[in-house]
Amino acid sequence: MLSTTISDFRNNMKSYLDNVSENFETLILNRGEGSGVVIMSLEEYNSLNATSHELSSRANEKRLDSAIEKLKAGQGEEKSLIEE
Repeated sequence: MLSTTISDFRNNMKSYLDNVSENFETLILNRGEGSGVVIMSLEEYNSLNATSHELSSRANEKRLDSAIEKLKAGQGEEKSLIEE
């Protein structure tokens, strides 16, 4: 996780944005007195939203936990994808 001031970000914007998008870094722009802005790649943002959705209900969370435990116990199934 990176952190900088708005002035430094303004002066080095391309470098910061390249680092965020190429290295999956999260950038915090400090705005003083406990406030700030977070910048992350679109891919990271979409991933967080997908995770949030999957864990949004207790039923989904239990289903995912069960699947993880089965895989850890060696009870997973390998399936091939259908190619068209």
